[in-house]
Amino acid sequence: MTYIAKPKIDLPGQRSNKLGLLRRDYEGVLSTLCAGCGHDSITAAIVEAFWELSIPPEKVIKLSGIGCSSKTPAYFLSGAHGFNSVHGRMPSVATGALAGNRDLICIGVSGDGDSLSIGFGQFGHAVRRNINMLYIIENNGVYGLTKGQFSASADKGSRAKKGEINQWKNIDSVSTAISMGGSFVARSFSGDRDQLVTLIKAGVMHPGCAVIDVVSPCVTFNNHPGSTKSYTYTRHHYHQASQTDFVPPASEITASYAAGESKVVELHDGSKLILKKADSGYNPTNRSGVLRYLEQQRTRGEVVTGLLFINALLPEMHRIYGTANTPMKDLDFDKLNPGGKALAKLQGLMR
Repeated sequence: MTYIAKPKIDLPGQRSNKLGLLRRDYEGVLSTLCAGCGHDSITAAIVEAFWELSIPPEKVIKLSGIGCSSKTPAYFLSGAHGFNSVHGRMPSVATGALAGNRDLICIGVSGDGDSLSIGFGQFGHAVRRNINMLYIIENNGVYGLTKGQFSASADKGSRAKKGEINQWKNIDSVSTAISMGGSFVARSFSGDRDQLVTLIKAGVMHPGCAVIDVVSPCVTFNNHPGSTKSYTYTRHHYHQASQTDFVPPASEITASYAAGESKVVELHDGSKLILKKADSGYNPTNRSGVLRYLEQQRTRGEVVTGLLFINALLPEMHRIYGTANTPMKDLDFDKLNPGGKALAKLQGLMR
């Protein structure tokens, strides 16, 4: 595959982040996806989020599987480490990479076919092991690379471009992740840039597996009347469960205001944030309550977005397995190879 680099043009007044880097320093090559594809909007949100967080690109590892979604890591963070794995196997590659170097910031980009069909088992184990990674599912309900067949996320009763009706109940990634004990689960829409950037920033900073399912319409095969993953359907059935804001760790900022009210808060960089307290009673820390709420809204055809569930106290993979605090690349040879006696002792424990 031939990649075309983006031209870099110096424009007056471009802002730098805390590292002195411009937004363009977080971009990749030119996209080869269809014009108007929702995946490109997700790429733009990733670029914005990592630039705002001032994360050094070389500290990031970006991973993917197979599919239209799995092409997108080429389009952001050209200075990061990257690996395009086989279909559905991105989570196991992420597990190995992070087991070897816990200091990496990992972003895995997958699709509804890649994660909910051939890679469904791998998706589940990444969630239950609480691997410290941002796991983005670019969800369009079809297999775009193979001409638009229904994927596992296609809603029952939805119509394909050629008229076929989907007869199967869909797999809902957010409900699945929550029921499997996920520690951070969210849903967004590729057309809602503000919400998506906020969720990505929160997911990157979350200590565990942060799953974000993003409804990302396929303009070629699944953006027509009858599709429940189209731009029109999503905009008409868009339901935000909670107002989502993210403030990076720093000295504490406090604000006191009543439910349903709004308040302007000045942040550390001098910018101002308008906070609105939801008055619906939605509680993203109540696992059973969230699942009931999602099912109620699903029966109404609503696309529920926002931070749906979070539990930052759940232990992530390294704490569960008791791995070394030092990345394997920085360990001495004697630590990595303790010798035959240590191996014999380990084998004895397994008898």
